[in-house]
Amino acid sequence: MSTQTRHVTVIQHLAFEDLGSFEAVLRERDTRILSLQAGVDDIAPAIEAADLTIILGGPIGVYEGAVYPFLQAELQAVQRRMQAARPTLGICLGAQLMAQAAGGRVYPGGTKEIGWGTLSLSDQGLTSPLRHLQGHAVLHWHGDTFDLPSDAQRLASSEVYPNQAFRIGRNLLGLQFHPEAQVRTFERWLIGHAAELSAAKVDVPTLREQARSHGAVLEAAAQALLRQWLDELDWA
Repeated sequence: MSTQTRHVTVIQHLAFEDLGSFEAVLRERDTRILSLQAGVDDIAPAIEAADLTIILGGPIGVYEGAVYPFLQAELQAVQRRMQAARPTLGICLGAQLMAQAAGGRVYPGGTKEIGWGTLSLSDQGLTSPLRHLQGHAVLHWHGDTFDLPSDAQRLASSEVYPNQAFRIGRNLLGLQFHPEAQVRTFERWLIGHAAELSAAKVDVPTLREQARSHGAVLEAAAQALLRQWLDELDWA
């Protein structure tokens, strides 16, 4: 990335699912970060205007537009941005929005994938910024999945779901998992998702211990991923 100040729009669907470890990388590059709350703020203009848009996770489905009407405007703004190939990063729900905007289908996967586990990188993934995650456990937290858009490259899979990461060109990156998760704030996830964890019969102490074991390594690897991706973007 050049020394030019970049404007980054961050879309949150839950207050505690924020930039996490990614924020430090953006701050070190003197970016101006605008964080907005989906369903509360007018997010569509900011999605389209930013130099970089980052769309974070949340517990709702892309297909639930009738229940959460703001999703339609968000999806349309993401689609217009992607059609212009402007730098866009989606995490979890954000990746699903990107997949749907690019012509893929998002739907309930039938199995909750919650916990820490490694990824299987494709040949394309091994030569992408995701190479920094090779062999390291990442945080999975989702029940929905998506079909890979026709013009996308699959970068990573897991034992549960084949589509864990994809890219379209250099500027569009979707990550189903959560590379941004931090140990320091992980308890917020356990509290905020308490009902989901109970329904899925996920053992909270085990999840907490996994975060302590893997979190610091993930933080360093994820920041290296983001730095490389930013360096390789076409900002034109």
